[in-house]
Amino acid sequence: MTAAPFDQLETRDPEQREIAQFNLLQGLIRRAKEMAPGWARHLAEADAASVTSREALARLPILRKSALGELQAGEPPFGGFATSGTAAVARIYMSPGPIFEPEGLGADWWRSARALYAAGFRRGDVVHNTFSYHLTPGAWIMEAGARALGCTVIPAGPGNTEQQLDAIARLRPTAYVGVPDYLKILLDRAREAGREVTSFQRAMVSGGALFPSLRQEYKHRGIDVFQTYATADLGIIAYESPALEGMIVDEGVIVEIVQPGTGDPVPTGDVGEVVVTSFNRDYPMIRLATGDLSAVMGGISPCGRTNTRIRGWLGRADQTTKVKGMFVGPEQVAAVARRHPELGRVRLVVGRAGEQDTMVLRAEAASRDAGLAARVVETLQEITKLKGVVELAAPASLPNDGKLIADERTYG
Repeated sequence: MTAAPFDQLETRDPEQREIAQFNLLQGLIRRAKEMAPGWARHLAEADAASVTSREALARLPILRKSALGELQAGEPPFGGFATSGTAAVARIYMSPGPIFEPEGLGADWWRSARALYAAGFRRGDVVHNTFSYHLTPGAWIMEAGARALGCTVIPAGPGNTEQQLDAIARLRPTAYVGVPDYLKILLDRAREAGREVTSFQRAMVSGGALFPSLRQEYKHRGIDVFQTYATADLGIIAYESPALEGMIVDEGVIVEIVQPGTGDPVPTGDVGEVVVTSFNRDYPMIRLATGDLSAVMGGISPCGRTNTRIRGWLGRADQTTKVKGMFVGPEQVAAVARRHPELGRVRLVVGRAGEQDTMVLRAEAASRDAGLAARVVETLQEITKLKGVVELAAPASLPNDGKLIADERTYG
């Protein structure tokens, strides 16, 4: 399948792309070390002039995303990793952790226009954006790209479903942006209420896995759905095209797939941790380990874009996982247990039911008291910001393997 490229960068010869990116990378490393004390410390032993290949890049130290919160606490607001002062920052966001991220000045700072264009978004589209506009950057990332393409954006945010249905019925948006599951909630709720919300033609989803059955359901409803892979620290990492054969790496980053725990690149096709280098002059990231799992696919996309393809999000390298678009970490599960000394071992089981993510906290307790279970449910929602179910189990019945989160979803 062919599709018009966003620009000539997408279809250039892969060897020429590699040469161009590594020429840029040397300057990026020099700038980072000169202008950002965090990078000066982290890359103290790195010689920018020697980083001319992927093999040389792989010898640089990895910066773990999970370490950013502590580094930022020691040197606020960005841990010394921003090369621009706050006068050059348009917005500051706070992601769970907390981790603070800057947004610099200029259009499409996160580079999302390319991904949206591949999904068919064009000038004149009305985009219903259901990512959160509160503190985290997800909605702003997508809005910037949509506006750069000439789209009109409805800043819907998540929740308030009935009000959103009113807006959809009257404004008739042609495109949806948000987590994969919420579009189904909107469509199902509209069907139950006899509301007219058939204007959606395409969607760009992120923040959670798009399961094949859900994509097919949307297709039956006349909506072409595409995924993009992005983080608050890096912007767009990869995106789908109409070929729907893997996710194409964005032109503004270099992606490595490495052995978790070692940082060593793995062979094409092997699953490993996603490590990303971004060419952002305000907030460069050099070998940032995301904690996500994926694998490189061989060859180039049938759509004609020539950059590396990855298989998309295949889970977490650590126990942290995404549930309904929100990260849930083992430290949060442990915090729930600490609030309730009556509990023994605990394990959060993440699954799927009715094309939506589910959370069940299994907890050992001497008592099967319904009041205890109800109190734990409240604590779970308070700490994770997500609703879940609590199942009390007999003492010593859960595995003694140190695992606090079990993701039982199947990724196809």
